[in-house]
Amino acid sequence: MTLDVRGSLKNTRKSKNRLVVVDELLANSIDAFLIRQASSDTDLSLEIAFTVRATTSNLLGDEYDLEIECVDNGCGLGPDQLKAFLTKDTSYKDDLNISGIGICKGSGRVQYFHHFSTVSLSSFYLAEEGKVRAYLPPEEGRKAIEETDFQFLSKDTGAIGTGVTLSGVLPKIREGLFTVSNVNKWMQAEALKQYVLFNLLQRFVSLKDVLGDFKVSFHTDLAGQKSDAVLQTADIPGHTWSGPIEVRHVEGDAEIKADLTITHYKLDAKSYDLPRNIVGLCAKSAIAQDITARYLKSKKLVNNAIEGFFHIVLIEGQILNEGVNEQRDGFEKIPEESTDDDLFGEIQITFEDIYAVLDQKVEELLTPPDWSRDEIVAAVGVSYGVSEEMLTHSSTRVGFGDTPSSVARRALRNLQDKVVDETESLLAMKEAISDLEPDSDDFRSKINDLSWQFTASLKTVDMANLSQLVVRRSNLIDVLDLAVREGLTVQTELPDGQRRKNEALIHNIFFPMRKDSTEVADHDVWLLSEEYHYYDYIASDKPLSQLKLGDDAMFEDGVDQEINALLDRISEENRSCRPDIALFHEEGSVVIVEFKAPGVSLDEHDNDLIEYANILAAKSRGKFKRFYGYLIGDTVNTARLGNYKPLPGAQGWFGTTDLREPKTQYAIGQLYSELLMYDDVVDRARKRIEVYRERLGLPPIIS
Repeated sequence: MTLDVRGSLKNTRKSKNRLVVVDELLANSIDAFLIRQASSDTDLSLEIAFTVRATTSNLLGDEYDLEIECVDNGCGLGPDQLKAFLTKDTSYKDDLNISGIGICKGSGRVQYFHHFSTVSLSSFYLAEEGKVRAYLPPEEGRKAIEETDFQFLSKDTGAIGTGVTLSGVLPKIREGLFTVSNVNKWMQAEALKQYVLFNLLQRFVSLKDVLGDFKVSFHTDLAGQKSDAVLQTADIPGHTWSGPIEVRHVEGDAEIKADLTITHYKLDAKSYDLPRNIVGLCAKSAIAQDITARYLKSKKLVNNAIEGFFHIVLIEGQILNEGVNEQRDGFEKIPEESTDDDLFGEIQITFEDIYAVLDQKVEELLTPPDWSRDEIVAAVGVSYGVSEEMLTHSSTRVGFGDTPSSVARRALRNLQDKVVDETESLLAMKEAISDLEPDSDDFRSKINDLSWQFTASLKTVDMANLSQLVVRRSNLIDVLDLAVREGLTVQTELPDGQRRKNEALIHNIFFPMRKDSTEVADHDVWLLSEEYHYYDYIASDKPLSQLKLGDDAMFEDGVDQEINALLDRISEENRSCRPDIALFHEEGSVVIVEFKAPGVSLDEHDNDLIEYANILAAKSRGKFKRFYGYLIGDTVNTARLGNYKPLPGAQGWFGTTDLREPKTQYAIGQLYSELLMYDDVVDRARKRIEVYRERLGLPPIIS
């Protein structure tokens, strides 16, 4: 019999579990005790002594040599156990029919050699002729272990049991895993005790009646820093709740089921000073995969008591026992989700099926009673434009520990994935439409089916686009509000001697200065009215003689001279200006927007809109007849407003004026104008965005 160490290392990867050697040593000790107890006429109690010694391996003291020893009072290494030890793929433990014993795949001991160069063993067992000592002396870098490597001696003294010693940390392990910092953190006696309590808790609970008044003692000496701790029967808590869940997987008419058991320990932090909370998938009562991060979304939540309690949630089941990998650090045998790769294979339970029933229960166990999902959902809607309907449509869960930003990110990412998938579906549907045969019997049923598919796909695309629109517009309104109140950083943190450019900043929010829609495609004059978003052309501070709709000039020659003459009369400062913003529609309407700096009274400029509109109408060769003017500022003397009337329910004023050709006085158009306060523009825009928020099912904005 030979254990091929070198071959086993090639065929068995190193476990992702950083303390896998601790798990394997203790698990084997418990199994050995169960074997001894099963054949004993008296009740025994498990005893394990776990010792860690670390010594500095260089003059700088920045590397440790590590030795780990585990001594138990199990059955010892008799002939059957030795045969199992030397056999890589053994079924020895599986055939013992002893309740609670671990699954034996023979890969655990290979992890010793992934971490250490030397494994030695000393064991006493009872044979027919009496007590026998089996001894494997330390030898660095063994390529194989054979039965002849063991020494067997008859002994009258020595306690029944086995001691395994691991020494000579491999260089890669010393550099990347068992660094001085990590050893000092992980290998302190109390830290080892808490780790074992976490990882083997369910096994200790399930074997409580068999292990007796057990004691696992930890002794560590880390370069002279000594510590001791003991894990015993009294340390094992009772569970707070335990119950079954049923997992189902359905494909067509076929259905399979699997049963899982959830056990929850809610431990008072005053009594249990644990390092963290944990949710774990177990194989044979030991944690094989940590899934805590799925439910506690931040390190702060994972590593601290939740309202005074630490939580241990353990999930067990036969499907997990059978699906665990060889290293017992994951469940690769259980697929993440269903695929169409194997059309003729048997259907399988997937992790998608497991989490579909597991998530809700685990979240219920971890969530404090005063946590409110509704508050998170409302905040996601207000801040990010993501409604509860969108969360449902994108299959986005909201659980304890989530923040509005984390929920929004997941929802929008999920929604984007659905948009991509459904866009592909839309393209496929277009191809399917081209393949339809109008004279076939099933033509109408096919086109009905395609129409429903098309409609369902559009819902996701429309929802994503509308969400982005709402978020963008909500943000833009906030920027405008800050600019109006002089709250932007560029307004509050000015260098000495530099003037504020409030009017220019507000102007650029609506549309960039000295640009037109051939240079900048997007604008935000919807802040005044939604219909302006669809005008054909927009210009800001551009010479009017250069403006064109299509290939045709909008105005006659000389229009700029007349505008300049008007501006000369208004203010010498504005000699080179044009209307701040002008929008043009090919059906003959024009929107003129004028911004006034804070403190400039609007009543001093209300006639500016009329003169602008008169000149544009007269010089447009009859193209433009309907004008909408907006004069926006923060100050007005209402006694000088003349024919303007108050806007119902708002702070502004409105008026209607006939436009006449300056020389003949013929009617050439009409101007509807509004004088608005900046605050009122913000308020009206907020009300307008609420229409979209209601469509998405979002809560209203609280300004």
